[in-house]
Amino acid sequence: RSHYKRSRVYKELSATVPIKVYGRWTNTPLSSADLLPTISRCYFYLAFENSVSKDYITEKLWYNAYQAGAVPVVLGPSINHYKAVAPEHSFIHVDKFASIKDLGTYLQQLAGDKKRYNEYFNWKKHWKVKVYSDWRERICKTCLHYSRLPQQHVYSDLHAWVNTNNGQP
Repeated sequence: RSHYKRSRVYKELSATVPIKVYGRWTNTPLSSADLLPTISRCYFYLAFENSVSKDYITEKLWYNAYQAGAVPVVLGPSINHYKAVAPEHSFIHVDKFASIKDLGTYLQQLAGDKKRYNEYFNWKKHWKVKVYSDWRERICKTCLHYSRLPQQHVYSDLHAWVNTNNGQP
C-alpha cells in the first residue's frame, strides 16, 4: 500500500516539478562516491519510505538529504514521528499539503526564494548529522544514556504493539 502511495505521489509531483530519479530501477545507478555530490546539486531530495512502520524513518533522511545539503521531502510515518527525531523546520512532509499539486507549487516557490529556502538549514547552527559507521560506537553512546532510558518493559505481543496507534501495548 505504501509503495502504491509513493509511486502515486512521485507521478503526480513529477507533473508539477522536474524530478530526476537515480538507481537500478531507472537504470541510472550512482556510485557511492557520486551520490552525495549529485544530491548536493538539488534543492530537494525525495526521502519516501518503501514501507511505513512505527518508529522507523528512512536512513535516507540523514545519510542522503541532510548530509548532501538538500531539503528532504518526506513521505512515510506521520509528521509527528519526524518532528520527534528530526530538527524543527528541516524537512517538508507530503501530508502537510491538501494536494500533491499544492506541494509542487510550494516546492517551486521555495526554490525561487533563497531566503525562505535557506531557513530549512537553520538547524545546522545548533545540530549536525553524525553518521555512525561502526556499531560499537552506537552501543557506547547507548550505554552513556542507559540510566535515563524508560524502565524496562516486556512486550509479549510485538505484532500488537507495532499495529497499535500510539505504540503502547
